Amino acid sequence: MRRPRLRIAVGVLLAGLAFAAPSRAAEEPLAVDLSRHLVEITTGFSGTDLLLFGAAEPGRGGEPADVVVVVSGPEDSTTIRRKDSVAGLWINTGSARIKGAPAFYRVASTRPLEQVAPPALLQKLGIGLERQKFDIRVEDDGANSTAYRAALMRLMQARGQYGDRIATVTRPGRRLFRTEIHVPATVPVGIYKVEIHLIAQGRLIGSQETPLAVDRVGLGAAIHDFAYRQAGLYGLASVVLAACAGWLAAWMFRKG
Repeated sequence: MRRPRLRIAVGVLLAGLAFAAPSRAAEEPLAVDLSRHLVEITTGFSGTDLLLFGAAEPGRGGEPADVVVVVSGPEDSTTIRRKDSVAGLWINTGSARIKGAPAFYRVASTRPLEQVAPPALLQKLGIGLERQKFDIRVEDDGANSTAYRAALMRLMQARGQYGDRIATVTRPGRRLFRTEIHVPATVPVGIYKVEIHLIAQGRLIGSQETPLAVDRVGLGAAIHDFAYRQAGLYGLASVVLAACAGWLAAWMFRKG
């Protein structure tokens, strides 16, 4: 049931985008699109790059307005564990359950964020990892939520799921802009949100949102679905396959 729901959601989102685009373009000073709205994960998937492009009206006085792009993945729950050395062995001595953290997060901007908007506006729009609110439940007497939040950031950046810097939005023309969004091989499946904000002289003058879906396809998807829905049969098949491979290898060595 999981994959059909995802595909239906993608269809609904893309249909809504197609119907809403003409009216939004006429009403807002911002028009945006992605090179593709579906990332297909196959058995050989090693990551990909998406192109986000659009056009924006200039701000007051005719000066180009700043464009800020925020890409966030589906919210997830994860457990972070703290290890300490006890009698020469590294063991778990504490943990924290973190809810509400996006599984993927990227920010791109035409200029450094501190030059684009005041902190109050950045906080209101939730731009930047430091402005994301997580539900952190600590079960540890030796560390607080700040330490576990920092540990989550390091872990997600090491996986490539959180950007460790602000990417660049370039301007090939006075009104045109573009940026590339790198999607790593570790990205989880789900519906992603791509938000584009147009800011001039520290004021928000326009925003748009476009959907992005990540889903498994092909043989990898079939194996994943089988393992997820028929865990017992998948385990049995794995054991049988391993036994057959071992028997075949032994037979070939005897023949040699």
